[in-house]
Amino acid sequence: MSIEVSNISKSYGAQKALDNISFSVKKGEIVGFLGPNGAGKSTLMKILTTYINADEGTAAVNGNDVNTQQKAVQKSVGYLPEHNPLYLDLYVREYLSFNADVYNVAKSRIEEVIILTGLTAESHKKIGQLSKGYRQRVGLANALLHNPDVLILDEPTTGLDPNQLVEIRNVIKNVGKDKTVFLSTHIMQEVEAICDRVIIINNGKIVTDKKLDNLKEEKTQVVEVEFDFKVEEQLISTIPQLTSYKNIHDMTWELTFTTDKDMRPAVFDFAQANGLRTLQLNQKNKNLEAVFRDVTKK
Repeated sequence: MSIEVSNISKSYGAQKALDNISFSVKKGEIVGFLGPNGAGKSTLMKILTTYINADEGTAAVNGNDVNTQQKAVQKSVGYLPEHNPLYLDLYVREYLSFNADVYNVAKSRIEEVIILTGLTAESHKKIGQLSKGYRQRVGLANALLHNPDVLILDEPTTGLDPNQLVEIRNVIKNVGKDKTVFLSTHIMQEVEAICDRVIIINNGKIVTDKKLDNLKEEKTQVVEVEFDFKVEEQLISTIPQLTSYKNIHDMTWELTFTTDKDMRPAVFDFAQANGLRTLQLNQKNKNLEAVFRDVTKK
């Protein structure tokens, strides 16, 4: 396994950031690590990269224990933290050259990561002159510099415009072909575009750990319906096979069913039986954003 986490717990005073977390990640997987703000994502990433120690439990990266084999872990991990630490007075190539010396890697690798992350046109500038998006690229280039087996990326696309997002997603997907990538983000479309698997954490506990394909194949559908009159929640709850419902706005409801059967006819029949008309009636697949809301709403 590239990453192994077993019964990890971490507290900050009375606040428990991680509560008995366990999972493993195979080589070559691209795993999205999701959760609300304060759920414990960055804390776990700092533990995996040896920046902080857990209070309880064990973790290993490439078979190296994060507590007793820290140097070996650091050599095998490329880390882009949430707050990307850069020397703003250095030129891009100068900064990467400095880190190449730290990692003791060939200077030829600098040009490779510059090309890989799309930094060529900006590589002659000082980092302080770059946009936030290009600074993120510098951070990613630095994480890739020593050709690590595992990439741990905390909000890697922060500050990128839509075109840059696509480019960096492609970079991550390409490096993920022969590396393990463990990334956190708040952008669900990013996870759906890049990741093989998703782990969702809430209040320090794992609430979902599934392959993305399995999430998509779940027998769950969402029907969005707008009636011509306001309908009480008590009446909505009588719709057959309904698992959850949400009043989006006035007369519009989002209805969730767990079945392969198209439930729009059932909603239409419900409206007819109660003297209502349906102004719109749409079926949607339950996407990752909906799953995220369901498992973290408490």
